Amino acid sequence: MRATTLLRQLSRLHPQHTFVIGFEFSANRQVLVLDVKPTTRTQYCAACLRPCAQEYDHRVRTWRHTDLGETRVQLRYRLARVDCERCGPTTELVPWAAHTAWHTYDFENLVAYKAQGTDATRVAKDMRISWDTVGKIVSRVVDRLRAAGDDLLDDLTSIGLDELSYRKGHQYISIVVDHVRERLVWAGEGRTGETVEAFFAALGPERAAKLEHVSIDMSATYEAAIKKHAPKAKIVFDRFHVQRLAHDALDEVRREVMRELKGTPEGKAIKRTRWALQRNEVNHTPKDKERISTVMDTNEPLFRAYMLKTMLVWVLSTGTIRGARRKLENWIAWAVRSQLKPFVRVGTTIRKHLEGILAYIRTGISNGRSEGMNRKARVVTSRAFGFHSATPLIASLYLCCSGLKLEPRHA
Repeated sequence: MRATTLLRQLSRLHPQHTFVIGFEFSANRQVLVLDVKPTTRTQYCAACLRPCAQEYDHRVRTWRHTDLGETRVQLRYRLARVDCERCGPTTELVPWAAHTAWHTYDFENLVAYKAQGTDATRVAKDMRISWDTVGKIVSRVVDRLRAAGDDLLDDLTSIGLDELSYRKGHQYISIVVDHVRERLVWAGEGRTGETVEAFFAALGPERAAKLEHVSIDMSATYEAAIKKHAPKAKIVFDRFHVQRLAHDALDEVRREVMRELKGTPEGKAIKRTRWALQRNEVNHTPKDKERISTVMDTNEPLFRAYMLKTMLVWVLSTGTIRGARRKLENWIAWAVRSQLKPFVRVGTTIRKHLEGILAYIRTGISNGRSEGMNRKARVVTSRAFGFHSATPLIASLYLCCSGLKLEPRHA
């Protein structure tokens, strides 16, 4: 067997697309350079894939390929600059790498496969590339996979719209989850009206008309955009965000009480009760129960706030619409009469969004229904805290959470 044939087989280069015509080692013997050329004699534009007749000049260029053991492998070729009727002067198409890329398809697919299961720092170390290069490669691989696969926005009937923070300083992205197939179908930078408008522009009016349920938090921006572009869809307010209103109000009441009772025996008695008050009753430890009893005996307003939070959780677990409506209306009346300003605000807010909250009880749909996928998205987001833009993070979310399939080379 010829040496070039053996090297082509070891490098897994497709024989119908690529010839290996020579090789050499670098001076330090750590890099193997393979001289390659396409099997076709016709030159094509790398951007639009049209045949090109006129050729300008050549320049030698190398691409990083997958390693052979501990030896780095590079592909070397005299790349032609051609004249495309549509794109103008550009470079010819090569079968082993994308246009403008400095890495082969096999190398980029391996990087993306590793990035599905670990953070960019470890991938960069394993593949001996820079940290930023990992994000750029993942973006290119995701674009290729999405172009070759099915459109994620087809056949949507029940979706969830949520936001994720990826950097300090209120840097957010908005994500759209398919509740039926439990996968991410769209992501965009920001959490403004323009971001939601971009999603519905990608969805299109025909597919938007097929939406039946959309679960969101109580964002007026999200709600207005949904009513504008999908008026037939039923808006469902996520239970987690409704309960969060009561938890935040309870914490606000506790802080106000602690400020008023600072330095007094009553203040010392209810100190360190925050987590006992916030936990659900089923999760209370004996120590938590003791602290709740202390609050009940020493501070009536704080205990009233705790009971309001606890009762709201119970009301949202009601199984029937009629019973839930009656209990929610009673809870709202109690909150408004409670003389606790934070809970007066919560009661007013829930009254305003009553139908959307009842829609959750009717359908059982919430952003928590895809909690496993959301947790995975937040893990991917935590890996991306070092990214200075949302583009590589969004690519990573598509790679890990939208059902894209990648296999190692041996598979």
